[in-house]
Amino acid sequence: MKTNTVLISGASIAGPALAFWLTRYGFKVTIVERAPAIRPGGYAVDFRGTAIHVLKKMGLYEEVKKYETRAGKITLVDKRGKKIASFPDGFTSGELEIMRGDLANVLYEASREQTEYIFDDSIIGLRECEDGVNVTFDRNPPRKFDLVFGADGLHSKVRSLAFGKEADYMRHLGLYIAIFTTPQFIDLGMDGVYYGVPGKRMGVFGARNGTEARASFYFASEAFAYNYRDAEQQKQIITARFAGEEWHTEQLLKLMNTAPDFYFDSISQIKMDSWSKGRVALIGDAAHCASPMSGMGTSMALIGAYILAGELKAADGDYQHAFASYETQMRDFVEKCQELANGVEWFVPKTRFKQWMSRQVWRLLPYTPWKNMMIELPQKIANSITVREYYPG
Repeated sequence: MKTNTVLISGASIAGPALAFWLTRYGFKVTIVERAPAIRPGGYAVDFRGTAIHVLKKMGLYEEVKKYETRAGKITLVDKRGKKIASFPDGFTSGELEIMRGDLANVLYEASREQTEYIFDDSIIGLRECEDGVNVTFDRNPPRKFDLVFGADGLHSKVRSLAFGKEADYMRHLGLYIAIFTTPQFIDLGMDGVYYGVPGKRMGVFGARNGTEARASFYFASEAFAYNYRDAEQQKQIITARFAGEEWHTEQLLKLMNTAPDFYFDSISQIKMDSWSKGRVALIGDAAHCASPMSGMGTSMALIGAYILAGELKAADGDYQHAFASYETQMRDFVEKCQELANGVEWFVPKTRFKQWMSRQVWRLLPYTPWKNMMIELPQKIANSITVREYYPG
């Protein structure tokens, strides 16, 4: 039952974090990543509660702190830019906030010396045998590994190959999102603004100490088919949905076409009865995506990587026992995190009446006890999981 060689698909957050721990426990780790390099940009991600504890155990807390970005106040505006409502500094931030691309790079630098990274390639076939998994790659020659992990996100290739079609596990929450980097053309500093019409919301938030910004488009829609690897097609979808809207929308659409990064996807969750099958296991969004609306994806990825690697160490490579223990420890925490994403319709209301109601809630919320609950609930959930001590040892 002992295992030694490990393949991880995905070099974003969960993959490098898992490699970080596994290499320290003596495993030989290879990470394959479809992109030609670590992906830059992306939205801000938060650390809370137990995830902070894990980050400190990795010895990376101070390094991540160097790239900390703290959201300022959030203002909801009308088409003329007039304030409708606002929330104070740090309302949406966790204990520590960092841009996703910066975190991915920190984890890459912390793991790359002990890990074999293969960029610009992907897994196209998995065949489990008695003593391992035979893996076929798109570009590189086939290889055999003792274990394979899917850390390759919402549209996980490993999940599709080992567990079946994506539609069986995906729960669409009714929204789509696009995020990209723009110049600081509104002079926001680190503040953020949102403008919305029924079924749509646009936003701009300061980033990198106010030297640049992140723009976002949200729109409500039933699930539809699109090529999730074709950025140009995705930009056309955004243009078609938002062309003609007021505020800074037309300028944002122009900036989108020249942005150095671009992210588009459905806001969806992954729900699975089991995150492992034989010698293959899933971690992070591939296993249990809670959607960006939860604000807990990074915490789940980091904590999951720590537990999964630690259980493999504690089980002396007995992967069946380790996988079962990993899932037992994570399941309740994951379900709580996914529940945080409920109620997305109030973020992007579909009708004029619901938009009016949403604005009233935004106006009143800063003056009610509900404001504190919205801050305290994610923190309570973030501290609801306790991890074992695996390292050193």
